[in-house]
Amino acid sequence: MTAFAQYEPAMTQKTILNDAHRALGAKMVDFGGWDMPLNYGSQIEEHHQVRRDAGMFDVSHMTVVDLHGAKGREFLRRLVANSVDKLKKPGKALYTCMLNEQGGVIDDLIIYYLADDWFRIVVNAATRDKDMAWIERQAAAFDIDVRERTDLAMIAVQGPNARDKALGLVAEDDRDRVGKLGKFSAADAKAADGAPLFIARTGYTGEDGFEIVLPADRAVALWDALLAAGVKPAGLGARDTLRLEAGLNLYGQDMDETVTPWEAALGWTVALDEGRDFIGRGALEAQKAAGDARRMVGLVMDEKGVLRHGQKVLTAGGEGEILSGTFSPTLGKAIAFARVPAGGDDTGVRVDIRGREVPVRVVRFPFVRDGKPQDGI
Repeated sequence: MTAFAQYEPAMTQKTILNDAHRALGAKMVDFGGWDMPLNYGSQIEEHHQVRRDAGMFDVSHMTVVDLHGAKGREFLRRLVANSVDKLKKPGKALYTCMLNEQGGVIDDLIIYYLADDWFRIVVNAATRDKDMAWIERQAAAFDIDVRERTDLAMIAVQGPNARDKALGLVAEDDRDRVGKLGKFSAADAKAADGAPLFIARTGYTGEDGFEIVLPADRAVALWDALLAAGVKPAGLGARDTLRLEAGLNLYGQDMDETVTPWEAALGWTVALDEGRDFIGRGALEAQKAAGDARRMVGLVMDEKGVLRHGQKVLTAGGEGEILSGTFSPTLGKAIAFARVPAGGDDTGVRVDIRGREVPVRVVRFPFVRDGKPQDGI
């Protein structure tokens, strides 16, 4: 895989489901300092399972942070590039980037509006330490209580049949309400066994489904219940191919603190609303005015082979580089994100693979939508 050994923390951590993964025969790897399942036998089968039916992922390594305080909304107006004012009803969620003063991406995250004085954010595992330090530093001026929820676990249930299978494990009184959740919305509920659940209709696969947050000491029981309901486990390998097919960025691979949202195809997450001075806004406005931001594009290679991180991309406008690259199980060919110079012609693009210039097609992503290849791919 492409990005599972890029960080080297001092000590590997384990989620509450670690023993459950090993009992299922998972191949374990280090990911951002966590001992996580790469696959349970066949990465490609796990990928197809999520695209065609329902699979589940242990995402308890993600960092859940609750922000409490009367100035929570004011704080988030300053902290992130998207506008938290889009969150008008409790339970609604927003995807956004947290930037440095130069407009570079410190991390991408999801914000949940729970109450006027309570917001929940979920940030990436590998960036936890720097994220927490940055958030706490910025929060001080707004008198925000920043609470990392180490007592919680998270399981993502994804696929066309994922919601139906997961709903069968929700308490009957809550089932109808949870079933009616819109995308990027969340609600509190109870499991059939009484465990408190925070259920969000979000995910990282391009498929419908839920991300379920619950007390860590109840996670094994939910995992086992999902297994019994026919939801099969999937590891980091399938998660990576699924998210790339879906056109979703991986932090550290497709963006970092030297890359702006304009350069990561995340301009849609930037809200230049009047009167809001978010961190990095000046740099983003200057780059937009200059029109010289590098572009992130999708590539498809029709020849046999695999596109990999770091390979040189040759375009009429100059050299670029492969970011995330993989073999797409759904398409049966290699796909990739690449960052290329501003402007330029998207015809005649090649990738240098061990000294051989192989032609590739520049395409719009996502590569796969609703389990099927996008038109023209």
